[in-house]
Amino acid sequence: MSTVAVQEARQHGEHATACAGCAHCGRTGHRRAVAAFLARRDELAAGHGVPAAVAHSPVAARQWVSDELAQAARAVTAHGREAGPARLDLVRRGGLRAVWGAVLALLLGQALTAVGAGWTAARTAGLCTALVLAVLLSAAAHTHRARGGLLAPLTGEDDRLSTTRAVAAAWLLLLSFSLLFLAVRFLTLRPPATAVSTADSTAVSTAASTADSATAFGLTRTAGLLTALALVAAVTVTARLVVTTGIAAGRLQKVPADRPRAADLLCDDSGRACLADVQYLLVSGAVLALAAVGLARDPARLPEVPWSLVLLLAVSAAWHLAAKCAEGVRPTIHSVVRSREAGDLDAPIRTGDDIEIRGRGFVPPGAGAPDPLTRLVVRIGPVHAHVPLVPVPGGFANPTDTALTVPLPADVEPGRAEVSVVTAAGVETNRVTIDVVD
Repeated sequence: MSTVAVQEARQHGEHATACAGCAHCGRTGHRRAVAAFLARRDELAAGHGVPAAVAHSPVAARQWVSDELAQAARAVTAHGREAGPARLDLVRRGGLRAVWGAVLALLLGQALTAVGAGWTAARTAGLCTALVLAVLLSAAAHTHRARGGLLAPLTGEDDRLSTTRAVAAAWLLLLSFSLLFLAVRFLTLRPPATAVSTADSTAVSTAASTADSATAFGLTRTAGLLTALALVAAVTVTARLVVTTGIAAGRLQKVPADRPRAADLLCDDSGRACLADVQYLLVSGAVLALAAVGLARDPARLPEVPWSLVLLLAVSAAWHLAAKCAEGVRPTIHSVVRSREAGDLDAPIRTGDDIEIRGRGFVPPGAGAPDPLTRLVVRIGPVHAHVPLVPVPGGFANPTDTALTVPLPADVEPGRAEVSVVTAAGVETNRVTIDVVD
């Protein structure tokens, strides 16, 4: 059954290559490649499909299985690259539909609420502002269409959506809408004086405009809003600095994702829900929603953010940054021992034996996919040994984050040899010395 799936995936891959611009073929080809890999992994985990020429030797059979799975993993990655542009194009179109859908929803909402109260200048200003922002966002999405349109500014260097960037972008969007709305409203309510206007009427109009501006942009009222915006901007810059410093120090390992997902805003790199990200997104969204409601209730002025909400946002941001600073662990080898199977006698490490490397941080978050696992390397003296993939139903028994098992290559000469591990993120662990005997 798995052989048929592999053949179908290869045939569909050839078809997808022939029509490279077909989004449906790219996505379908990737799904079929993933299904073929999973079927092949479970088949090999059950002990089926191993050639008779290597089945008699456990070491040779394990190496053949690892190479077979590594080749299949590279095929899945290749199909994922082919499907990448099609997915980003779908994301770009979805973002544009969301933007223009919001404009349509605003128009319908204003039309329904204006039935009894009548159409006002504030409704006209709000609709014009939404149209201007929608046009600007559409132009930005077209400029960055190769990176997913509107998701491009929110995507980090590891191809994951950034929680801090998303929060900062939301606050920036609210501030932009507020300023444009007030500008359009002032132009609608108080057009500039004409040449036939008298000096007195011009002076009165100027005084009224100045009073309106002082009321709308007064520092006493807008101090909370400006502090909240400065806070989320500082969190964005500080979080980037923390990640960059952690990568440079080797403490934080970043493995690129295959594509950005909405779950990245709430989860860590391994896909598990992160409480620090969740609370920061929820608190920031709640405060932002209250500011937007304040603008809707009093459209003549910038929204007011109470200092209690600013303090709540500051506590949430401090929690988020503290979690960022504590994130990550430097890969470390604790010990290297000879791997012993049932029935084997206790003995020193010899050439050809399996060694088990115990430690932590060997599989960084986001590197649990088959292709990153194939890039895990153990350096034994001058020899580089790739860690074999050992499949089990539903996953892999080797490698794991805390233990690696690798056969000692024949090129390792007897004597003392240093052992270290190079992870999929390119970070090398500490070195541990072992004794190899004849």
